[in-house]
Amino acid sequence: MSASRPSPAAPRRFIEPGQLWPDDRGVHIQAHGGAVVRHGDAWFWFGEDRSRDNDPARRCIACYVSRDLVNWTFRGQVLRLADPENIGPEWILERPKVYPCAQTGKFVMYFHLDGRLPGHWSRYSVARVGVAIADAIDGEYRFVRSFRPLGQESRDIGQFIDDDGEAYLIFESRPTKGFFIARLTPDRLDVAEQVAFVAAPIEGGAIVRHDGLYYCIGSHLTGWWPNANKFLTAERLAGPWSEPRDFAPPETATFGSQSTNLLKIVGTKQTAVIYLGDIWRPYDLPDSRYLWHPLEIGGGQLHLEPRGWMPGPWSIDVQTGEVAYA
Repeated sequence: MSASRPSPAAPRRFIEPGQLWPDDRGVHIQAHGGAVVRHGDAWFWFGEDRSRDNDPARRCIACYVSRDLVNWTFRGQVLRLADPENIGPEWILERPKVYPCAQTGKFVMYFHLDGRLPGHWSRYSVARVGVAIADAIDGEYRFVRSFRPLGQESRDIGQFIDDDGEAYLIFESRPTKGFFIARLTPDRLDVAEQVAFVAAPIEGGAIVRHDGLYYCIGSHLTGWWPNANKFLTAERLAGPWSEPRDFAPPETATFGSQSTNLLKIVGTKQTAVIYLGDIWRPYDLPDSRYLWHPLEIGGGQLHLEPRGWMPGPWSIDVQTGEVAYA
């Protein structure tokens, strides 16, 4: 591997699912297990930074900014956290999600905090969420605390911000064999109440509201290995929720990806909903890729149906919401 620095990347026209995705420096984007949130006239992408040269004692979260969802500028490692709760050398920080808070003007990051409890066989036995806060969306995030939301074990988390601005945490709880949707407090620093418990063993949950109907996606509990992700629908967040159904051809195992976020782009001509997934490479995590693709959505149906066997290059006009394929 060459020690020379990569050249700055030329502007790109298309998102290319499953391929290396260079940022403005020409470096493959390190935002795994993350999510995209709009703030002002730009989108901010937060995710796990698995760079090979990271301090092994720290877990890092990177932030990128874009105005077209195709070309991303690296804003830095906004969280470089040493073991915050003295969990031990195997401690884990995954799936960061950032919530802007209108009440305080701050930005609150939730993440899956885990590790091995003394004497326990599993490295995922701590099962908590961590909370960090910053003064600017791409500023330095400061660890606040960790806890088990609603007193339940919490592993892979997701986020949802509804059209009315209410913010929710989605988290999988292994002992209850399902996942919770919990409303956050106005300051975004705590869970206010349980909104729903869905008795479906799904992790990596993400929700979008489209034409008055809620759609939730998630993956089966197979760790790093891909599976046929599912979707559910409900007229209200509190449910009742439908039975899980496939939204991609099941034989493709969601084209080798795992759900992490649903991004809604409300344009002047149409509204697009984009599936954001991770193509994990567990034996070489820095090389893990991303599968982003528009979804066919409406009338209680959800489909990830690319043109051809695998999703190909595409782009979106963020002003109109119109999608184009290469």
